[in-house]
Amino acid sequence: MADAQTYTVRFEPVGIEMDIEEGETVLDAAFRQGIAVMHGCKEGQCSSCKSRLMEGDIELKRYSTFALPDYERETDHILLCRTHAYSDLVVELLNYDEELMRRSIPVREFNAEVAGIEQLTHDIRLLRLSLAAPLRFWAGQYVDITLPQDGITRSFSMANPPEADGTTDLAFIIKRYPDGAFSSRLDGGIAAGDRVTVKGPYGTCFRREGKSGPLLLIGGGSGMSPLWSMLQDHIRSGESRPVRFFYGARTVADLFYLDAFRTMEKEVADFRFIPALSHHDGSQPWSGETGFVHEVVARTLMAEGLEGEMDAYACGPPPMIDAVLPVLQMAGLEPENINFDKFTPATR
Repeated sequence: MADAQTYTVRFEPVGIEMDIEEGETVLDAAFRQGIAVMHGCKEGQCSSCKSRLMEGDIELKRYSTFALPDYERETDHILLCRTHAYSDLVVELLNYDEELMRRSIPVREFNAEVAGIEQLTHDIRLLRLSLAAPLRFWAGQYVDITLPQDGITRSFSMANPPEADGTTDLAFIIKRYPDGAFSSRLDGGIAAGDRVTVKGPYGTCFRREGKSGPLLLIGGGSGMSPLWSMLQDHIRSGESRPVRFFYGARTVADLFYLDAFRTMEKEVADFRFIPALSHHDGSQPWSGETGFVHEVVARTLMAEGLEGEMDAYACGPPPMIDAVLPVLQMAGLEPENINFDKFTPATR
């Protein structure tokens, strides 16, 4: 885009300015320059990047009216992931995190190859990639992985903890769907040595450091991936705080890493792993919690009476997230201390 017109975008009330070229969205320009603004799906579906245009000429790419209703568009609200600039812009950020903006990492693209695929359960796989150059990220973030031969791109959260200087070895815990555009290929469609591209890091649901109150990690399905990264990162940090890790599964057969969790419970002070089975039928021995994970979170928080300012990270399918959020609010968590990431499958 050497001949593309370049404009300036100013974000208020933080006063940060950046360049944007014709043909790229405001969000992509922010990613390119390492300016971390709130975002989610990157596709005009979720409203996480909703902001207000104060000055300038724009054009919006196609978006969902669930994310940006017509009445909000009429009051100059925009989605940064859908916005192209045709003049200098002034944009008011409706949601922003100063710590997030301080910890920005520019998005880059990496060549990589598949290092291995491991079966964790009947429908959960561990994908390992080897990158040609080190990637820096924060625990809880994700990347876009593209299969060049098929033109399929999918977002997955890292399961391994970050390294200070970046890492070339990435791991991803992925739920396999029979019709999954990417995940269905994990059983024979791709193999060790296959080449892929990786772009990132993305995501605002990453572990915040320097807190002392209880830490709640809540997941289901492949939501284990970013939470596993956060847990390992927390342990490596040496921070001391109560940690409760809730994981929702259907049956005993859907659980994994149980031995690793038992070891952590012995070695990490005030740590508990609390799996919850929603469809336990008694066919296998089980003495743990039953019910949906949000019900177990509510019961546990009420019973334990944890003290201190809690913060929570919830990662998993949308119905789980939608059920957990009211529980956390009722438990007294402040909105700024609730971080979540909804995982949706991509079908063919």
